[in-house]
Amino acid sequence: MMIASSPLRTPADGIRTFRLLAVLLPLTLGGRPLEAQTVAEVEPFVLGTVTVLGQRIRPEESGADTEATWLGRDEMRRFDRDTIGDALNLLPGVSLSTNSRNEMTIAVRGFDARQVPLFIDGIPVYVPYDGYVDFNRFTTADLAAIQVAKGFSSVTYGANALGGAINLVSRKPARRLEGDVSAGSGSGQERRTSANIGTNQGLWYLQAGLSWLEADGTPLSKDFRPSATENGGQRNNDHREDRKLSVKVGVTPRTGDEYAISYYRQDGEKDQPPSTDPAVARYWRWPYWDKESLYFVSRTALGATGSLNVRLYHDRFDNEVDSYTDDTYTTLRTSGRGSVSTGRSIYKDRTSGGSVAFESEFFAAHALRVVGHFKDDEHEEFDANGVDNTNFVDRLLSVGAEDNIRLTATTTLSLGVARHELRPDKVFSRGNPYSLPGKQTATDAQAGLFHDPSSATRFYATIARKSRLPTLKDRYSQRLGTYIENPALRAERSLNYEIGYRGELWVGGSAEAALFFSDVTDRIQSVSNVSGTLSQMQNIGKVRASGVELGLRTDLTRFLAIGGHYTRTDLENRIDPTIRVTDVPEHKVTAHAQWQLTEHFDVLLFVEHDGARWASNTVRLPGFTTVDAKASLKPRKGVSLEAGVTNLADRNFSLADGFPAPGRRWFVNAGWQF
Repeated sequence: MMIASSPLRTPADGIRTFRLLAVLLPLTLGGRPLEAQTVAEVEPFVLGTVTVLGQRIRPEESGADTEATWLGRDEMRRFDRDTIGDALNLLPGVSLSTNSRNEMTIAVRGFDARQVPLFIDGIPVYVPYDGYVDFNRFTTADLAAIQVAKGFSSVTYGANALGGAINLVSRKPARRLEGDVSAGSGSGQERRTSANIGTNQGLWYLQAGLSWLEADGTPLSKDFRPSATENGGQRNNDHREDRKLSVKVGVTPRTGDEYAISYYRQDGEKDQPPSTDPAVARYWRWPYWDKESLYFVSRTALGATGSLNVRLYHDRFDNEVDSYTDDTYTTLRTSGRGSVSTGRSIYKDRTSGGSVAFESEFFAAHALRVVGHFKDDEHEEFDANGVDNTNFVDRLLSVGAEDNIRLTATTTLSLGVARHELRPDKVFSRGNPYSLPGKQTATDAQAGLFHDPSSATRFYATIARKSRLPTLKDRYSQRLGTYIENPALRAERSLNYEIGYRGELWVGGSAEAALFFSDVTDRIQSVSNVSGTLSQMQNIGKVRASGVELGLRTDLTRFLAIGGHYTRTDLENRIDPTIRVTDVPEHKVTAHAQWQLTEHFDVLLFVEHDGARWASNTVRLPGFTTVDAKASLKPRKGVSLEAGVTNLADRNFSLADGFPAPGRRWFVNAGWQF
C-alpha cells in the first residue's frame, strides 16, 4: 500500500479500501465476548519515547526521569480529543490558532510549529518544505500518549527544537490479545470510527490500528454575522475526510533487546473555507493530503550497562491544492506564475534519515548518551501538466551528547550539547537562476538541575540554548512573485530558562508550576519593500517570551474530581513593538469537574477561557469562554456510551481573523475496550 509515485494522483485512490476496512474491522472484533478482566490504560511504546534523563517503564509518573509534559490516552479519551491539535489544547503553555490555509496550528509558550517540531516515536514527521503541519490531520485513536518538551529537550530529537518538541507515542500491546473499537457521530454530518488490536506473544508482538473521520462541515454560531463569502449556518466549503492505518511488528529476542518496524499511512482530503473577508478570500480545495512513513526502531543491550539505539525512517508527503476563481469551485484560477498558472499546485516531499545513539552507565553516577543524526529532505512542486517547477534538496547532520550526573540520591545534573550542519544539495526553480548556497551550522547547549525529594515530587531548573535552521520555504520561496529569495538566511537562536515544580500536595491531589523566559535572536521574519514593493525574509527579529504555568488536580470527594490550568504568556518584539507577535493569547485558563453520579454513570464539564490575541499588526481578536459537557455510561466492563455538547453557549469567536470557530456542536460515541 504505497502512495503512487506519479505527481498527478487520483483523489479517490485508497478511499474505498479505507472505508471498507473501517466497517469490517469493528464488525470482526465485535463478535468476541467480553472478558472478565480490568480494562487498563494502554501501554506506551517505550522505544518511541524521548527523554533526557533515561528510558522508563511509565514516563507519565510525576517526579520520574522525564522533563516533558505527558498526556496519556485516558485524558485524550476523557475529553474527547480526536485530533492531536485538540488534545494538545488540554496542556498548559499550548495555544491553538488557524492560519490562512485554515489549518490548525499550535504555539508552545509563543513558539510556533516550525520551532516546536512534530515527531512520531522520535521520528520527524513535519513537512520538510516549510516545517509546518496541519494538526487537524493527525488523529489520536492509535496513540498511547503525547510528550511535549518545552524549551529544554533531549538531543535525541536532533535539530530545530528551538522551543521544544512534540512526540506522538504509539502503543505497544502488553497482553496476548487486547484492543478497542469505537464509533461516533456529531454535528455537520460528522462520523468516525476506529479500531485497534494488539498481541504480545513474548518473543514478538503486533499492533495495528485503523481510524476514519469524515464531516461535511461545521456549524457556525447563531450570533455569526454573514458576509459576502460566508452565509452562516454550516461553514461554506468545509468537507474533510481523514483515514489512517498503522501497523507495528516487533521482536524481543532477549532481555534488553527490542526491534520494531512500523508503517503509517494517512490519506486525507479537505476543502478550505474562504475567509469571511472577501478581499482576502481564497477558494481552495485539497483533493489529497497524504503522508506515508516506514521506520525501524531498535535497542540492543551492550552488557549490563550500555545499549545501542537505532532509528531509521523514510517519509513521503504528497498533496495538491486546487485554486478556483469563485465559490462555485468550477473554474481553476490560471493567473500567476509557476504551478499557480495552471490552478493546481502539486507537492511531492520526501524525507529519509536516521539516528544512532549509544547509552552507557559504565561510569559511576553517570548516564551518558552520544547520538548522531542524518536527514535528507527533498521538495518537488509540479503543475497540472506534470512539469517540475521546483526541486530543492537539503541534508541535515547532527551530533550530540548528554550526561546525567547523579550528584546525590535525589539530585541529578543533566548536561547536553549538540552541533547541527545544514548542507544544501540541490536548488532548482524554473525561471530562477539560483546558485547552490554554502552550508550553515548551529550549536545547542543545555543544563538542567533536577531534585526529587520523593518518587512523586520534582523541583527543577533548566537553561537551554537552542536553534532553528531556516526551512526551504524560508530561503527560496518567492511567494507568487512578491518576495526576493534569501538563501543566506541564518539559524534562529533562543535562550530558554525555566524553574518549576511537579508533585503531589496531598493524597489524590497533584500540582505543577513553572516560570519560563525565552530570549529569541536572529528570528526570521518578513521585511517589506526591500526592492521596490518586494519583501524578503531576514534575520532581524528579537523576541522575548515570558510567563507562568500553574496546574492543579484533586479529588474533592469520592465522587467529585476537579482540575485546571492557567497560563500567562507575555510576548515582546524588541526590535519594533508595533510589529505584533500574533496568534497567542496573553491568558489561557482551563478547568474541569467530573461527577461520578453512580458506579456506571458520570458527568464531565470542561471550561476554557482564552484572553485577547493579536491576529495581525492592526487586528486584535477579543477573548472568549466556552463550556463543554459530556455524560458517560459504562453499563459493562470495557463498554462505554457517551453523549455531549461542545461550545454549549454557542459563542461566536475566532482563533484567526476571517475564520470563525464552530458554534454549538453535539456528539455521541460508543466504545468497547478488551
